[in-house]
Amino acid sequence: MPKMNTALALSIATLAMGFLLGACENADNTNTTADSSQGLKIGSLLPATGDLAAIGQQMAGSVPLLVETVNACEGVNGQPVTLVEVDDQTDPRAGAAGMTKLATLDKVAGVVGSFASSVSTAAVSVAVPNQVMMISPGSTSPVFTEKAQQGDFKGFWARTAPPDTYQALALAQLANQKGFKRVSTVVINNDYGVGFERAFVETFEKLGGTVINKDQPVRYDPKAQTFDTEAAAAFAGKPDAVIAVLYAETGSLLLKTAYQQGLTDGVQILLTDGVKAPTFPDQVGKGADGRYLLAGAVGTVPGSDGKALAAFNKLWQAKKGSSPGEYAPQAWDAAALLVLAAQAAQENTGVGIANKIREVANEPGTEVTDVCEGLKLLREGQDINYQGASGNVDVDANGDVVGVYDVWTVEADGKIQVIDKVNPSPE
Repeated sequence: MPKMNTALALSIATLAMGFLLGACENADNTNTTADSSQGLKIGSLLPATGDLAAIGQQMAGSVPLLVETVNACEGVNGQPVTLVEVDDQTDPRAGAAGMTKLATLDKVAGVVGSFASSVSTAAVSVAVPNQVMMISPGSTSPVFTEKAQQGDFKGFWARTAPPDTYQALALAQLANQKGFKRVSTVVINNDYGVGFERAFVETFEKLGGTVINKDQPVRYDPKAQTFDTEAAAAFAGKPDAVIAVLYAETGSLLLKTAYQQGLTDGVQILLTDGVKAPTFPDQVGKGADGRYLLAGAVGTVPGSDGKALAAFNKLWQAKKGSSPGEYAPQAWDAAALLVLAAQAAQENTGVGIANKIREVANEPGTEVTDVCEGLKLLREGQDINYQGASGNVDVDANGDVVGVYDVWTVEADGKIQVIDKVNPSPE
């Protein structure tokens, strides 16, 4: 399947932006008819490199696997689906350039991506005026809900991972259950980190807890190389726990700094989805005694409990000889919704997909867990209610879904183990 590294996309961004600006003024003529008579073309915009590569590489395999599956059962609207894959490098600038290429040169109707909320923020500003339907499998910032409510996305945005208002609630409940009364926060300074921080503080205080650095939050620059100041500030005041909302590459350096300075003694580390990768404990490293520095840390991550999960895991194992990684089910579901909506619309355009996303994802309709079965029913003119691998993917008016969360910990041997599941719901 066609691949384009974003380094090349950056080199053409200037040319592409010229007619992107024209598209902003003439949106009705952008993607509504482009390539409509040809086969469905979709893109993926995920981090194969950069700060989130460890997780991005785990999830990236889902989209081509979905396309392969769909093309083996007659494709969409009578033709094969084409996939164009772009590496967003976990970088907003690269993400915007990648989406510009996908929208204006490749003329895709829909995109699975991105993962980082900051990258999705940049990319969706390109997708919307070009009428490309964008479904993120992992951008969890609450900011997207707010922007959707304001009408910024015009229906061209959805996600298959729940917003961090729910994960913050899950983590706050976990901290409260463990008896932590005084905590501090340290977060990556972007949409994901700051949005999570604000939601956590609000929720934890409602539960009777105190965030001791609430008035002086610690937010680190994702491009920073050293973190001595941030580590010292996050662990100051002897908190019961430090809530660390990080990305793996930079976050590992920050936590290693804290351990090396002796700041972590007697302090529980609470983590989130941005670092739940098998390689993260090794990135943080071991102490002089050979023990993993991160052993005993606990975290949350959007989990998967969908009716299609067992079949998805079986397919992944058969094709790849391993188990799917974090967010792989969400990426599969994002791609599934794109193809099902295009079939429901009977047209291969972003407008058609955007108009049918909620129709194929929600009630009423026949419940289907198999994408090929869903396509078959849609070809016959029936309504469907897709039940995904990650969950039921009931998409609301803001493009949001509600999910469950896994509670995980780092064992003494450096392995990450899921130890519990929580299904938070707002009061």
